[in-house]
Amino acid sequence: MRQGGTDGDGAAGEPRTDTGGATLLLPPRLTDSAATLRDTARRRGLHTVQLPDFTVPHGLRATHLHAGPSFADAVAAPLGIAPLEAPADWLAGLPRDLLRREIRALPLSEAYALRRPAFVKSPNDKTIRAMAYADGSRLPGPDAVDPDTVVLVSDIVPFTVEHRLYVLDGQVCTGSRYAEDGRLSPGPLGADAAAFGADVLARCGTTLPSAIVLDVGRTEGRWAIIEANAAWASGRYTSDPDLALDTVLRSAGPEAHLASRDRPFVRPAGADRGAVRP
Repeated sequence: MRQGGTDGDGAAGEPRTDTGGATLLLPPRLTDSAATLRDTARRRGLHTVQLPDFTVPHGLRATHLHAGPSFADAVAAPLGIAPLEAPADWLAGLPRDLLRREIRALPLSEAYALRRPAFVKSPNDKTIRAMAYADGSRLPGPDAVDPDTVVLVSDIVPFTVEHRLYVLDGQVCTGSRYAEDGRLSPGPLGADAAAFGADVLARCGTTLPSAIVLDVGRTEGRWAIIEANAAWASGRYTSDPDLALDTVLRSAGPEAHLASRDRPFVRPAGADRGAVRP
């Protein structure tokens, strides 16, 4: 593991990377985590701009963002920012020994036929509330959500501990424990969680963008992948703010500077969102 809305003034200290001319765009409301990343960005010489709403002002230039999916969907394309995320069906395609449960990616219309309890969620946003449903009849109806929307349907398993890993260029660069026995419990990243993350990346790293957040947990005494989240939309808990910011900046940066290996992982826009990619 690696060690480590107004314009910010740029405090003293060498930036970890070349941030000349970079601007980090932030949404109207900030979590404590986002405020810490904002302050870290300013210290490193980035400008920061916090918008009052989801409208891009005329003449605004920004190179990066840190926000939820709805804000990113409204502002990224007009500003030429490319938010990276895992494919919608990424979890469903992983080996069973990395998941410790069955996960399927299928249209919501098919999930309605479930006749057993299952954990159901949207892959990369909150269109479908992530929770255990008694059966498919409890899912939002077609009047609320497009039946073609892809959802992840998972066996319900208990996780005794859950950790968040910030991944940059195929390595775990920082991370944090965030839950124990289903309750919020931020704390230091465990060495065994980081080691499991490194094993996952060695086996499946090419199936993820160069900057991503990976959540892992222990279930029935074994480590398993919980999910992959967009770094630009994730809370850091106790992760190192500088290293988390490195990952955030890569995960939502200028489309013009996008590496070829990351182009398949740019978040789709509009009607394509949530679709399984070829």
